[in-house]
Amino acid sequence: MTNAPRTLDVQQFLNAHKLSWTQISTLILCFLIVAVDGFDTASIGFIAPAIRAEWGLSPSALAPVFGAGLGGLMAGAFLFGPLADRFGRKTILMVCVAFFGLASLASAYSTSLEMLIALRFLTGLGLGGAMPNSVTLSSEYAPERTRSMLVMTMFCGFTIGSALGGVAAAHIVAEWGWRAVLEIGGILPLMLLPLLAFGLPESVRYLVMKSHKPEQVRKTLQRIAPQADLRDVTFTVAEQAHTGFPVKHLFAPALRVGTLKLWLTFFMCLLVIYLLSSWLPTLISSTGMSLKDASLVTAMFQVGGTLGAIALGPLMDRFSPTRVLAVVYGLAAICTWLIGQSTGNTVLLVLAVFGAGVTVSGGQVGANALAAAFYPTASRATGVSWASGIGRIGSVLGSMAGGWMMAAGIGMPTLFLIVGIPCLIAGITMLTMTHVGRVTWVDAH
Repeated sequence: MTNAPRTLDVQQFLNAHKLSWTQISTLILCFLIVAVDGFDTASIGFIAPAIRAEWGLSPSALAPVFGAGLGGLMAGAFLFGPLADRFGRKTILMVCVAFFGLASLASAYSTSLEMLIALRFLTGLGLGGAMPNSVTLSSEYAPERTRSMLVMTMFCGFTIGSALGGVAAAHIVAEWGWRAVLEIGGILPLMLLPLLAFGLPESVRYLVMKSHKPEQVRKTLQRIAPQADLRDVTFTVAEQAHTGFPVKHLFAPALRVGTLKLWLTFFMCLLVIYLLSSWLPTLISSTGMSLKDASLVTAMFQVGGTLGAIALGPLMDRFSPTRVLAVVYGLAAICTWLIGQSTGNTVLLVLAVFGAGVTVSGGQVGANALAAAFYPTASRATGVSWASGIGRIGSVLGSMAGGWMMAAGIGMPTLFLIVGIPCLIAGITMLTMTHVGRVTWVDAH
């Protein structure tokens, strides 16, 4: 008699074993990718005054530099997500990291404003692809019971990298000039490439779905669980590979409504995040607080975002993720409104800004984790990336909306009441997503 052939679902295998060093190191490498991503994304805002001084530019002349970066982020998200679903997560991640590293390094040697604008667009292109693909790969190596917590902890690398970008820029510009910041922003990702080449595994779910390299899948899973007997095993995943343009699969009957609701949530949340991060120091200082103190208060938004992401992950793993996010976005609307009511009280203002960071920024990290869990393997990178790309449209509008409202002479209480409305819309959207399409795992909790 011969033994019957065995099949093994790779996600069930990951769920059945303790977290291994292979999975932890994958999360660490993805953390480092989004950290250098955050450094590069944030650094341009901190070096802008030095660029303006060296080239004798007006403040408005620098606006296209910021716009080019945001445009590149949006285009990169739209472009590299479908490519990752076709060619693999690791391959496209390394392309993105190399791309934004080289572009940032080249930006340091810009000889004109036009050259800098073009290179910031190219830098943004790589940055826009790196972040969602890091989320995708992290999600595909995470056990379902702790997926949200692990993905959201990994994503904290972005806020930490952004904060380090600010701290580094403040010291580096004074000593070596603004070009040195862009040089570091280019060198760091290029130094990361050898680690990614040798230490980052390709997604086993992707390899199995594409029927690629079964022996590589076996070796990777054996590193995760050395005691497991994986001889003569056929590996499977619950989904089938797709053909054709990847984006069309986001609108399959089971995914269509959920895709639109995720897009609306990303759009609204990133609109608020970029409005607050771009205009909060100016808005607060307009009430009489010094710009230095206003900047310190604004820093609490980033601190809150990091702590919020860490705290929300376990809640999303334990309870319905969409309901958790619905509550968080509802609280975000309240915290945002409180900013406008607290401008005369520094303690309350700090608490309100911190609360907005926890709920708005932390909630956006949660939305990334939700998107990674919502889409099947064949569409996951495209789904996460396109949601991010749609959100970038909101970020562009948000970065301009603060200026529009200030120019219109809207008072602080009314202004922040208006800013809270997109948070409410995101909360209602999440509340109604519980029973949509693939999100049946939500109710299983």
